[in-house]
Amino acid sequence: MRLRLDVAYDGGAFSGWGRQPALRTVQAELEDALATLVRAPDPSVRLVVAGRTDAGVHATGQVAHCDLTAEQWSSLAASRRAGTVEQSITRRLNGIVGQRGGDVVVSRVTRAPQGFDARFSAVWRRYEYRIADAVAGHDPRHRGYTLWHAAELDHEAMDAASRSLTGLHDFAAFCRPREGATTIRTLLDYEWNRDPHGVLVATVRADAFCHSMVRALVGAAIAVGRGRLDTAALHTVLAGARRENLFSVVAARGLTLVEVGYPPDDELDARAQLTRARREPLGRSSDPSD
Repeated sequence: MRLRLDVAYDGGAFSGWGRQPALRTVQAELEDALATLVRAPDPSVRLVVAGRTDAGVHATGQVAHCDLTAEQWSSLAASRRAGTVEQSITRRLNGIVGQRGGDVVVSRVTRAPQGFDARFSAVWRRYEYRIADAVAGHDPRHRGYTLWHAAELDHEAMDAASRSLTGLHDFAAFCRPREGATTIRTLLDYEWNRDPHGVLVATVRADAFCHSMVRALVGAAIAVGRGRLDTAALHTVLAGARRENLFSVVAARGLTLVEVGYPPDDELDARAQLTRARREPLGRSSDPSD
């Protein structure tokens, strides 16, 4: 039985998604909770995630899947007290992780459609990045998920330059290189808007992201907003396919994974096979995360 988990978390106290020895991670938190739920002595239920977020990155729309044995499913079904088995699993998981900090919430658990793979079936991921500049002012209550920038940024210049980067490109200039991983991505959307409080909010959507790509794109936009780069210079950097010291990679705290897109159910398996075939021949599969 394959289950889909929709998950939200405050990444501030986590060393990223992926399990690491002696470090607190979102994957370890959830897998340990699943182990408790199925009464296994160790994390025998493993999670596959849509995007392996870095340390400090938040999520409101993360997606993962896990596989339960027939025995585990039957045991959970027999022990439920109200609602469906999936609703019971959701409540019980939140009861466990809530005791361990309360910064992870399982929004819902559902039975995954045939062919669903949280990582390889995804067709796009959407992130948001928040910046409070001099226009918005510095609200200390939001410091955990908003970057503070003391000067006013040119929102229109940032938006125009960012929109011009959409399309299929080699984003090596905006990625931390990983051996065997491609840096070619399709950037579907990249735009900047101010929310009702004046906070700058970037919407960044792509088929996948290489390591630190969103935070580098945001750093480049800030350089444009400060007048240090223009659109032409940004395209020169992109074409050079090499990281330059013209902008900084911004802090993780302003970044949130907000949504993962999937095709219709009858196309899930074909999408997963296609994505897997594109990535695995590289020797090391590329990571669809920031």
